[in-house]
Amino acid sequence: MITSEQVRAARALLRWEQKDLAETSKVSLPSIKRLEGQPGPLAAQDRTVDAIEAAFVTAGVLFLDAGAMTEGGAGVRLKR
Repeated sequence: MITSEQVRAARALLRWEQKDLAETSKVSLPSIKRLEGQPGPLAAQDRTVDAIEAAFVTAGVLFLDAGAMTEGGAGVRLKR
């Protein structure tokens, strides 16, 4: 499960505003704002989380879970 911190970091990497993510993922802007404002795993239905993650993956973002990192916890990076 991706976290609100990863969503904000992914948007920063892509230089997307919240409205860009809303348009790309087809998730409403108020929902994006609410989800990003709550720390930790996204508190939304699976289809909403899947739509947000798919928008980022299509744009070239890789989500790294805490187990895949040697230190520092979960994160994001751009595909090479």
